[in-house]
Amino acid sequence: MFESLTHLQLQHYWWFIMSVVASTLVFLLFVQGGQTLIGTLGKNEDERTMVINSIGRKWEFTFTTLVMFAAGMFASFPLFYSTSFGGAYYAWKIFLVCFVLQAISFEFRRKQGNMLGQKTYEAFLYINGFLGVFLLGAVVATFFTGSEFYRSEYNLSYWQTTLYGIEILFNPLNLALGIALLFLARTLGALYILNNVDHEVIEQRARRQVGLNAVVFLVFFLYFVIRILLKDGYAYHPETFEVYMEPYKYLNNYLQMPAALILFLAGVVLVLYGIGITWFKESRKGIWFSGPGTFLTVLSLFFVLGYNNTCFYPSSYDLQSSLTIQNASSSHYTLTAMTYISLFVPVVAAYIFFTWRAIDKHKINDEDMKSGDHHIY
Repeated sequence: MFESLTHLQLQHYWWFIMSVVASTLVFLLFVQGGQTLIGTLGKNEDERTMVINSIGRKWEFTFTTLVMFAAGMFASFPLFYSTSFGGAYYAWKIFLVCFVLQAISFEFRRKQGNMLGQKTYEAFLYINGFLGVFLLGAVVATFFTGSEFYRSEYNLSYWQTTLYGIEILFNPLNLALGIALLFLARTLGALYILNNVDHEVIEQRARRQVGLNAVVFLVFFLYFVIRILLKDGYAYHPETFEVYMEPYKYLNNYLQMPAALILFLAGVVLVLYGIGITWFKESRKGIWFSGPGTFLTVLSLFFVLGYNNTCFYPSSYDLQSSLTIQNASSSHYTLTAMTYISLFVPVVAAYIFFTWRAIDKHKINDEDMKSGDHHIY
């Protein structure tokens, strides 16, 4: 069945799949955002435990989605995987260590006899929430700003700076998206905890954090979006594959792909609506609007990154070394085999939906933290 699809059609399909996974991952970063709010929302041991358990029952979703994204990119676009992970080594390494710290912290924070103590594991959660999310945003921003690498005719990549990824912190646009993603995660975290925890004091604090963090997020996100829409972008000729700089490339992509523009506008409206009803109408359901809004907005950004003859991982050192969905993908045979496997995605999605629903069926309160009926992180 899928053997009849052309290589280009399969490449477009798998960029769509990876865009969906990436968008899901950004939404699920509310767990990391919630981790940065532990001390802000919880002023005593019981309150902190409620906050940690609210987000702790979802950390596996984020971790699993991250692994899915890495594995999916390795299988579908291996040249990106080898170029980015091998070149921006320090940035990715620090990022991955942050997530290892998260997994350790949730599992060992409350275990009797742990050598480091609860405070140390809570500090690890802060590191994962702040540094991990910020680095992810900064690295993703390089999809728009470019990285310093050279790719030989044998597809061997050579990073042109000995900082190996740390240099991304010297670009204002990279910093802007990193900060925007961090405060988006904090906003989503506050929205989720507000919906998931039945505690009046925590509710009041979470509602206040939604407003404060949303303002910072919007400032940096608007700065980033305006800058990328007005800057030259990395385009390539579909027949000769020659890479060149196109004025207003990402703005042109939105205008030439109405579906991406609709997704972006719908996503932004949903994010703002979720924040608005939380702040002005004192609703507790803002996460169910801002969450899907986040998904749609990120999905649209990945569409303009990979489609319409755009280099999704550009080289600022050598334009012709830039990666596209055509020159970075696996073979036709590999993508075809993977496409059959992707038919199981709806099954996985259904499993996540029913599992999520079962976990969130009962809101967390003081009694849960004192009873032995639930696993306490």
